[in-house]
Amino acid sequence: MTQLMTDLHLNKRILIVTNDSKVFKDKNRLLSAFEMFEGRATEVKNLVARLDTAMDDKGKKLCDVSYGVITARYGFVPGNYMITGYDETMDTREEFKAVDEKKSFVDQVSYLTRPFDKVIFCMPKEMFRLFLEADGIDNGKLIAVTNPEFEEECRKRDWVYLERKGARVGSENADRIEQLVRELCKQ
Repeated sequence: MTQLMTDLHLNKRILIVTNDSKVFKDKNRLLSAFEMFEGRATEVKNLVARLDTAMDDKGKKLCDVSYGVITARYGFVPGNYMITGYDETMDTREEFKAVDEKKSFVDQVSYLTRPFDKVIFCMPKEMFRLFLEADGIDNGKLIAVTNPEFEEECRKRDWVYLERKGARVGSENADRIEQLVRELCKQ
């Protein structure tokens, strides 16, 4: 059994979570959550694609990447689930809280993070605050691309804090995230 585990290449599991965008690819078609959102969500989708296609120094897939979107209509939606467009979106703390009260996305996503080796959040300040208040994500688990207001809270939880630059991620942060994932995968 030990030899089998040694021979088996176990990829680290990465979860990337963002929120929906007001820019839909096509509101009238059924599309995966990964395909549906454009606009600012494009930066996050590019990060997902970058990590999902990355190779290690031996030419093997670097990691397994999962993606999910927190939506105003459906709550949390895995990236491969099919959805249709909608009109309502969330912008304010009150709207994020109201959707969470109906859809429980904070508890759902917090629970979902458990089997992953690293989780990356790219979401608005007030949505991120709900996750901080719930305190349901393990210490050391998160890479948070967020507002400078939360830098100290992230450090207290041994999370990696990256200042949000660009629409949702920014190219410097994408480079840093890939570097952190590569370091994780060497462990």
